[in-house]
Amino acid sequence: MNIPFFSFAGTHDPLKAELTKAFEKVYDSHWYIMGNSLKEFEKNYAAFSNTTFCTGLANGLDALIISLKTLGIGAGDEVIVPSNTYIASWLSVSYVGAILVPVEPREATFNINPDLIEAAITKKTKAIMPVHLFGQCCEMDKIMQIAKKHNLFVVEDNAQAQAATCNGQITGSFGDINATSFYPAKNLGALGDAGAITTNNADLNHKAQVIRNYGSQKKYFNEIKGVNSRLDELQAEILNVKLKYLNGWTKTRVDLAANYTQMLKGVGDMRLTDIADNCTHVYHQYVIRTNKRDALQEHLTKNNIGSLIHYPIPPHLQEAYKELNYKKGQFPLAEKIAETSLSLPLYPGLKTEEQEYVASIIKKFF
Repeated sequence: MNIPFFSFAGTHDPLKAELTKAFEKVYDSHWYIMGNSLKEFEKNYAAFSNTTFCTGLANGLDALIISLKTLGIGAGDEVIVPSNTYIASWLSVSYVGAILVPVEPREATFNINPDLIEAAITKKTKAIMPVHLFGQCCEMDKIMQIAKKHNLFVVEDNAQAQAATCNGQITGSFGDINATSFYPAKNLGALGDAGAITTNNADLNHKAQVIRNYGSQKKYFNEIKGVNSRLDELQAEILNVKLKYLNGWTKTRVDLAANYTQMLKGVGDMRLTDIADNCTHVYHQYVIRTNKRDALQEHLTKNNIGSLIHYPIPPHLQEAYKELNYKKGQFPLAEKIAETSLSLPLYPGLKTEEQEYVASIIKKFF
């Protein structure tokens, strides 16, 4: 049996006719940027996210950067970020000239630990950026209480957790302004790079829309220094099609994750992900942890099972951030997670017998 880490077959093959029709619709319209497909998707994704507004953008990193820009966050401002996250979260803060303030995660959930946030707040703190890592919603009730108490902005990094919830409220609807990614392998993925911002604030939404289009509302009239980060018509129309199926795909992911948890509970020294109280997980990744991670991954590869490490080097130890002079040991939980985590195959289309094979190979290893 050969099991890739990820496959589009389960989502794309059944939709080929619909996606082809979507392509033809855009092709025949002769309108490829800032048209009706984008407007429709922005309306649909805002409704899905239970927010008033959505702004479609070129990618998830731009969504984070523009979110910070709309809040006026820049040089000298501090932004609290997780020490354990994909580097894009940190890069967005760097690109607006703000100061990174990393906070360690809860080891059991991978997400930022709300109990540590207040100690990191200073007079320069302007925002908290919770990252719903691997598909689990952060403990947003606690984070929002802290933000309200200290008069701080909240910018959700919702790239991996579309449809996850905390106390029944969906990710992307908590913060002042929130960013997401539609990178192809995301739970809701385009056929190329794409991203979006969601918010309930009309002024922030307007500013984000101006920033994404060269700082212009009216062609050739530029009121601010903007960027070119527009979600094109083709990707918007593809996402319109796929958005209708996201809830079903999410249920599939949750069911597959439950299978793995049942099959792997108590095996070897493996630690499975816990879910925080009142939060849900949509399993963008199914991540296990073991002190024998590298050997296990090699064993899986030899048995034709794909796996990935999310992520092998935490942001503070990346070469890109050497100027911050962080040393190994400064964020021990982020480092421990990076050294022990392994993501197993999980995607719509993965069969139960394939999961059973993965589990059997893992059990043989231990």
